[in-house]
Amino acid sequence: MSTAHRETVATHHYFDREFGISAVKLLPGEYFVTSSDMVLTTVLGSCVSACVRDTTAGIGGMNHFMLPEDADPSSRGAAASMRYGAYAMEMLLNELFKAGARRERLEAKVFGGGAVLANMTLLNIGERNADFVLRYLQMEQVRVAAQDLRGNYPRRINYFPVSGKVTMRKLRQQDDVALVRDEEQALAANLSRPARRGSVEIFNPDLARNVANKNAWAL
Repeated sequence: MSTAHRETVATHHYFDREFGISAVKLLPGEYFVTSSDMVLTTVLGSCVSACVRDTTAGIGGMNHFMLPEDADPSSRGAAASMRYGAYAMEMLLNELFKAGARRERLEAKVFGGGAVLANMTLLNIGERNADFVLRYLQMEQVRVAAQDLRGNYPRRINYFPVSGKVTMRKLRQQDDVALVRDEEQALAANLSRPARRGSVEIFNPDLARNVANKNAWAL
C-alpha cells in the first residue's frame, strides 16, 4: 500500500454491537473499500459520502469529503486532497476497479450536504457538495440507486458494501446536532485559512459514538 493510501484509508476498526458485525468508522477525508461482510459508518453535516458497489462482485466502498473541488490540487498532499470531492471520488472508484469492480455494474447511494449551520448555508457548502457528487456520478456513468441530500439536519450513515443496504439516521436531538455544528464551525474556520500540506483534523472522533439511534430507516 502506498504512502498516499495509508494517509487516507479509514483505520478505525471496531465491532458494532448493534449490527453484530465488524465495522469501520470513516472520518472526513477518508475512504474504505472492501469485499468483506461488514458495515462502514460515518456522520455527515455539510459533508457528503458516496457509497458505491459492484452489484455482481460484492465489492463496495465509501468516502467522506468536505468540499466539492480543490482549486490547486497539485499543491496538496493526499490526505489534504481527500477533503475534496474530485479527489475523494477518484480514489474511491479507482480502488473499486483495482479490487475487481466493473463500471457498468456500479451503483451509488449518496448522502449528506445538509445546511446545519447558518454561516455554512451562506457559503453554500452542503448544496455545492450535493450538486458535485450527482454531477460527478453522471459524468462517470455510475447509476444513483438512492440519495438523501441537502436539508438542514445531520445524518449518520451505515453502509453494508456486500449487500448494498444503507441505514440512515437523521440526528434531531439537541446534543447530537450541537456536536455536528461544532465540526461545521471548525470547517468554516478552516475555509478561511490556506490549506496546509498534510491532514487536517476537524472531526471529533467520538461523534459517531455519541449519536442517537432514533429516526432510522433503510435505503
